[in-house]
Amino acid sequence: MKEGIVLMAERKEFTRLMEPVDKIYQIDEHIGLVFSGLPSDARVLINRARLEAQINRLIYDEPISVESLVKAICDIKQMYTQHGGVRPFGVAFIIGGIDFKGPELFGTDPSGAYRKYYAHAIGAGEQTARDILEKEYDHKMSLDDAIALGLKVMNKVIEKGISPEKLEIGIADVKTKRFKKLSQDEIAKLLEKYKVS
Repeated sequence: MKEGIVLMAERKEFTRLMEPVDKIYQIDEHIGLVFSGLPSDARVLINRARLEAQINRLIYDEPISVESLVKAICDIKQMYTQHGGVRPFGVAFIIGGIDFKGPELFGTDPSGAYRKYYAHAIGAGEQTARDILEKEYDHKMSLDDAIALGLKVMNKVIEKGISPEKLEIGIADVKTKRFKKLSQDEIAKLLEKYKVS
């Protein structure tokens, strides 16, 4: 898609006594990610990704490319698969953003493998989500169309449907070249706009 990247995730409430765990994070001004897996492993790698982005700015005086960031994180993930006494990171990422190539979207595995995607899904409901994306994704779709398709997918895979409290959305668009995580109010407006309930 030429206009940007859309990341969506289910915000799960494990108990009424605990705040839900965030699944979407901003890494740099132009890059965000969504994870599936162990939150503690994700936290370590997210902090490392932010550090890699800062190092790139300090050394090269420019934002890190999305693929360079993905490669750095996957190198760490892969290293943890080949040494005794350590275990692999139990987390998969979808990393997206806008760089000098335009919109970029990558999926990573716990093994350290990564691939570039036009649309991708990880976690619970992955197969259902991929089936819908396979049928309905179009390379020519606008950012608005991508948001509508993402909401349709999330409505199918989230138990009892979506609401602003159950959903996280992050958007990077080519106009601003920035990644932004939406507030619950902004998500509520999108649900109203696209008539999703």
